[in-house]
Amino acid sequence: MKNKRVVVGLSGGVDSSVAAYLLKEQGYDVIGMFMKNWHDDTVTISDECPWLEDSNDAMIVADKLGIPFQAIDLSKEYKERIVNYMFSEYQKGRTPNPDVLCNREIKFDIFLKTAMMLKADYVATGHYCRKDSFNQEGSEVFQLKAGMDNNKDQSYFLCQLNQQQLSKALFPIGALTKPEVRAIAKEQGLITAEKKDSQGLCFIGKVRLPDFLQQQLKPKKGRVLEIDAKHPVYNSNSAATLEEMSASFQYNATEHKDVGEHNGAHFFTVGQRKGLGIGGTPEPLFILQTDTEKNLIYTGQGENHPGLYREALAIENEEVHWVRNDLRLNTGEKASYQVRIRYRQPLENATVIQEKDHLYIQFERPQKAIAKGQFAAWYKNDELIGSGVISD
Repeated sequence: MKNKRVVVGLSGGVDSSVAAYLLKEQGYDVIGMFMKNWHDDTVTISDECPWLEDSNDAMIVADKLGIPFQAIDLSKEYKERIVNYMFSEYQKGRTPNPDVLCNREIKFDIFLKTAMMLKADYVATGHYCRKDSFNQEGSEVFQLKAGMDNNKDQSYFLCQLNQQQLSKALFPIGALTKPEVRAIAKEQGLITAEKKDSQGLCFIGKVRLPDFLQQQLKPKKGRVLEIDAKHPVYNSNSAATLEEMSASFQYNATEHKDVGEHNGAHFFTVGQRKGLGIGGTPEPLFILQTDTEKNLIYTGQGENHPGLYREALAIENEEVHWVRNDLRLNTGEKASYQVRIRYRQPLENATVIQEKDHLYIQFERPQKAIAKGQFAAWYKNDELIGSGVISD
């Protein structure tokens, strides 16, 4: 371990600060680097300058630890790879996850390549996850595992990493809990010890998503329709195919009750309750589906409305990603895994099935608010095996 060089992504938060401290204690040659990924002040919700504050905190931490520090401006690449993608996906009525993309496209691609130019052996982040490896027929296979703190596990956000990226990654705080991390920061007198966790978009900071989206996606008045829970479309069919079980319900706009108006279907997502501003129903209205082409929102009363649930989801073959290539399924093969379709969701038992054009995930019990564009990730115990973008 001695003299191995590692570049730590210092975000100005407590997690990356402690990651840098631990690596230095372990004998690594540590360099701190702050990534400036956004500087468009028109979308911030206050006069604060979050990236500047974070950059200063990162610099103070580096100085305290006695490690070199530099900041790099990746805002051009971030706009091209993340922001433009987000706008495009929301425009299509899909729900992207910018944090997953940020890790794949920025931290473990551009940032990693920058670190390699500094002759680094590794890059490190403050993610709550773990890396392991084993030898298979003479080559090392890397494993991405959940963090030990169940409440903070962030392996889902790294679900698109590949073996090459994992080989260069270190996650120093993955075996710690958040309280333990804060205690270490306090003991070492780090300025970030009591700093609150960022709630903003990945590296953009204190921004409300609707405010951010309205920079390019303009408001557009449309109708909100209510679907009755007893609608014939929900009649169960035990003989349904995987394709049918994973498909969105087909609604006819002329058959349903008009309950109000919205400002643009592209601002809303499946399962959303707040934001519609429509009351007067016995139970709250939940969004069942959006149609951005016709600018319609379909809703249903109550969180147990059948339109919120599906038994399966589909992922197009080109969107399937295996962290563990050696476990990749061939056409016609299937395997049992635990799956989550959003961050913090408890793992659900499911069968992953590889067909000719799609990979299907069939759940033991129907899942709520499966949103196209989100990532589904499948695990074996505490190891993340693969992931993919949920298709229409």
